[in-house]
Amino acid sequence: MNRRAAGLAAVAVVVAVAGGVAAVAGRGAPDPGTPHRAGLPPATAVITRQTLVDTANADGELGYGTARTVNGRLTGTLTALAEVGATVRRGQVLYRVDDVPVVLLHGPLPAYRTLAPGVEGADVRQFERNLRALGHTGFTADDHYTGATADAVRRWQRDLGVEPTGRVEPGHLVHARGDARIETHQAAVGDATQPNQPVLTVTGTVRLVTVMLPAAAGRLGAEGAAVTVTLPDGRTTTGRITAVRTVVTPASDTNPTENRVEVTVTGDDPDALAGHDHATVTVAFTASRRDDVLTVPVAALLALAEGGYGVEVVDGSTTRVVAVETGLFAAGRVEVTGAGLAEGQRVGMPR
Repeated sequence: MNRRAAGLAAVAVVVAVAGGVAAVAGRGAPDPGTPHRAGLPPATAVITRQTLVDTANADGELGYGTARTVNGRLTGTLTALAEVGATVRRGQVLYRVDDVPVVLLHGPLPAYRTLAPGVEGADVRQFERNLRALGHTGFTADDHYTGATADAVRRWQRDLGVEPTGRVEPGHLVHARGDARIETHQAAVGDATQPNQPVLTVTGTVRLVTVMLPAAAGRLGAEGAAVTVTLPDGRTTTGRITAVRTVVTPASDTNPTENRVEVTVTGDDPDALAGHDHATVTVAFTASRRDDVLTVPVAALLALAEGGYGVEVVDGSTTRVVAVETGLFAAGRVEVTGAGLAEGQRVGMPR
């Protein structure tokens, strides 16, 4: 039996890597650093210096993001609804009750009180900025609802075809962070309406990818991180994580409470996502990344008798075993550091 058969013992170490599991073939070896000539390895591979990226894939839903339900706040009869799929912009009508328009405005604060001269606060500033964006002037967009604001509101109300009171009732406004796309109708024209009754659902107007990750994989959802999206037709495009939030599903009779991480991805090229209103896509997240490191194939690792790993460096007809520290595993390769290792050297490989 030659030195190689006698001195190298096979082991298998299972190393979890994103996107799969790689088996590490190990061979017991003589003392690290000892040269020997007999029994060259059956194959070799090159030590490379490269950027090593470990990716993890997850299914995502291509659409317009999470839908939001708009509840009515007026009592009466529903007389008009914006069409499903339509985009409603700032100042336009979402629906009508008794032919009175309920208008979309931009901003994070919901309308919660009547705005009239003398009222002050952040909601006043938000409303006045909307009013100015709609082309109405003659007032200062600040925290104070003044007589000048009321005059501008009367002009706006005349444009809407409603009574010019100079006051703004909260039931006539719906605020969103931007323009809204009508996702579904929750009521029909002719239905009686009352406060807190669902009228319709809306989304944003930009196509997005939404991914629900288990809580244990939440580390993948770093806001601002780059991702790759594979579309149903096999094309790929890039994007970035623009929002991350934790979603808690309450416990039921058969299931415990579940925490998941909702990740929203915005495409770098919106046109690449066109034509896919609702579809399942694959999102590749970067789990780890190591720049400018030495790597060898995972199968080149040897399990050393004294513990740890090594590689068999081949130099012509001579080989020597070099102990290594392993780093990131990805795409069938592993980051290694060890005494005397350099880019371009060859290491032993199994058949």
